[in-house]
Amino acid sequence: MPAESLRWDTLEALKNSQKGRLKYNPDWLEKGEDILSGCNEAPSLSPLSGLILKRLNMSPRALQKTCSLGSASRDPGLSEEAPVSSTSPFPSANTQPTPLSSPLLVPRLKKDTEQIVGDEDSAPDASDDLSPATNPIPPPTISLLSPRATQMEGCIRICEEKHRAKAKMELSLRQELQEKLVASVASRESEQLKRFEELMELKQRQEYQSMRDMMDRETQESIGRQEKLKEEHKNRIKILNLRLREAEQQRLREVEFERQRQVEGRERLRALNAIQEEILQLNQLLEPAAPTQSGPSPDLTSYSTRANQLCSQVSEVVRMTAEGEFPSVEDMTVAERALHEMRSLIRVMQEAAAQAQEKRKKEQEEEEERRKMAMLQAQQEEQKKSAALSAKEKARKKGLQTKAEQSTLKWYQELQDSANQCAQSFEGLNNTKDIQTKKLRMELQKAATIPVSQISSISGSKLREIFDKIDKLLSGRSVVSGGKSVSTSQHPNGLDFVSYKLAEKFVKQGEEEVASHHEAAFPIAVVASGVWELHPKVGDLILAHLHKKCPYAVPHYPPMKDGTSVEEYQKILGYRVEDGGVEAQDSFLKRMSGMIRLYAAIIQLRWPYGSKQGPDPHGLNNGWRWLAQMLNMEPLADVTATLLFDFLEVCGNALMKQYQVQFWKLILLIQEEYLPRIEAVTSQGQAGSVTRLKQFLESSLRSRQIPPPKGQLSSHFWRS
Repeated sequence: MPAESLRWDTLEALKNSQKGRLKYNPDWLEKGEDILSGCNEAPSLSPLSGLILKRLNMSPRALQKTCSLGSASRDPGLSEEAPVSSTSPFPSANTQPTPLSSPLLVPRLKKDTEQIVGDEDSAPDASDDLSPATNPIPPPTISLLSPRATQMEGCIRICEEKHRAKAKMELSLRQELQEKLVASVASRESEQLKRFEELMELKQRQEYQSMRDMMDRETQESIGRQEKLKEEHKNRIKILNLRLREAEQQRLREVEFERQRQVEGRERLRALNAIQEEILQLNQLLEPAAPTQSGPSPDLTSYSTRANQLCSQVSEVVRMTAEGEFPSVEDMTVAERALHEMRSLIRVMQEAAAQAQEKRKKEQEEEEERRKMAMLQAQQEEQKKSAALSAKEKARKKGLQTKAEQSTLKWYQELQDSANQCAQSFEGLNNTKDIQTKKLRMELQKAATIPVSQISSISGSKLREIFDKIDKLLSGRSVVSGGKSVSTSQHPNGLDFVSYKLAEKFVKQGEEEVASHHEAAFPIAVVASGVWELHPKVGDLILAHLHKKCPYAVPHYPPMKDGTSVEEYQKILGYRVEDGGVEAQDSFLKRMSGMIRLYAAIIQLRWPYGSKQGPDPHGLNNGWRWLAQMLNMEPLADVTATLLFDFLEVCGNALMKQYQVQFWKLILLIQEEYLPRIEAVTSQGQAGSVTRLKQFLESSLRSRQIPPPKGQLSSHFWRS
């Protein structure tokens, strides 16, 4: 039949239709979705499909009975509302068969069929169930299956089996693909896990390596610290060895010093014994001299008393050394001074004895003359008195002058010219506008003046440090001043500038410091003397500044020239003239006294650490010269008495030791002849300085001794 030939085409067309192209998704079951949820209408089986299937399995007889139950008539309205083709497994000619290729339809169909069959078995009569009372909606008319329908059903079943096989095959493919995907994911995850483990292992190795490097660095650092500690230990050992060596050398020096002290002490002890022996011999010579005279004079008796005092003084020194100690340098000085004084006493006594003898001869001759000229002497008595007075007045005025000698003035002028030339040499340094040069000038001035201001009698070591600093500066070496290093070699005229300022500062210290504290003259003078010895130019500048500020140190009384004002002349004489006027006389005398005391200390002192091979740079002979020239000039009111007293109080002891009898003659000359001249020009308000000088002279002549000045530096000072 033509319909049979089109059967497979119909099935193929149904397959390719919109409802036949259903897609299978394995996730539908997991999501709870129906296999035909994508279609517009969900196909379902009729409630009688189970009964129909049951009858299909019956015998042909039963099938015929079943077929007779149906009605051939169909309700067209029912087909429109509920299509039979979608609910019945047997397609009709008017409807298009629906493909049932989905594997999910078969189980549902079987389930519905089994439910219907079960219901049928439980019911006593199937016809009662099909009554209108039990089912309000009349079931559709089902036609009996014909061979053609059976064949069609079989084709449908075959097609479903094919689709089921294909679905199984696709499902297996999907399972294989899923397994491969899972395997690949697992493999990839495994590889990632391996990489992660390798990364963690790499990080562990890096951390381990970093910890190992850190430990190596710490080890190296600890080794370096150990090496450094070893080096420090070695250095400390070296320092300790050096200190031990120095301590040993110090001990050896002390031993050597003690040995030398013992040797010198024994030498001084032998010299002291020799001095005592000589003094005792001289004393024995002195004692018999007095009884030989018919009428011993009081002066000879005083000499004998003084000799006994000197012997007692030396005996006291010897008694102190008899206790096991060696005589000190001061003891030897006392003994030597006593010996010199004893010798002087012997000479003075001999001279006094000769003078007494000559005096007796003259008295005898005068007695004879008196006898012969008794009458003439009575007549010319008045004439002799007037002649004696005139002779005495001439003797007083003989040899005195109002100005210094030409040689002294020439020396004075040469010093002033040299100082002016030195000042002109660094005039460019003073007037410079360069900031650096100004700073250098200030540093040089500080380096020159500050050490002089620090001079004191605290200790000898401190004084030596100050002297060394000044010497280094004048020698062109660098010194530290105010935290900065400075040297005279930094400027061509630096040495002249420093020498000039240094000399000016020394004189200013005498003008201010010594004037207020007389004992300060000796430490300043000893440093100035040491600088003078090593650097003679500084000494000449000191004298030039001293003569300019105190012309009486020459001595020189500058005359007043024509055209010179009173203020200028007072400046030349040494007075300070300011806007308020001329300074007071007391202030003027105080400053002059300070400078004369400094000058008197300089001429008798010498730097103890110098070479001491050549002569003194400005020794005691200059003091004798100044004193002699001072006495050859007319005295000035208040000035001459003050300066003589200050000079003799500071330098008299040294001059007495040096010139001995000649010095005492000079003292007698001052007392007998020069002091009356000073008193003649002194007013009543200025008698204080004259009284001090007179008392000093009387005390010195009475004791035949001038005491050492206060503040003189002893040997103990230089050990401090």
